[in-house]
Amino acid sequence: MKLSEVLIKPILTEKANAQQESLRRYAFRVSRKANKLEIKKAVEDVYGVTITDVNTIMVPGKSKTRHTKKGFTKGQKQAYKKALVTVAVGETIDLYSNI
Repeated sequence: MKLSEVLIKPILTEKANAQQESLRRYAFRVSRKANKLEIKKAVEDVYGVTITDVNTIMVPGKSKTRHTKKGFTKGQKQAYKKALVTVAVGETIDLYSNI
């Protein structure tokens, strides 16, 4: 798998921001086929930091229901893979520079 296909986007939530400040842990949405070694190499190449630890989570898809004129519509959000990457002491990733 190409390294450009591994990282999809960073996850910017309140919980992820709290982990960035306290634990030096950054959250990324990654390809479902990527393994921990590919994720580590991709983050090191893109952001130029040293990675100490990589944890991955498969987030299941949630079922959603909404009310429309025609009645209730049911659907399901897509499942995705999330990677929690811990950087070395003294290093940071600036996720807001590209926004």
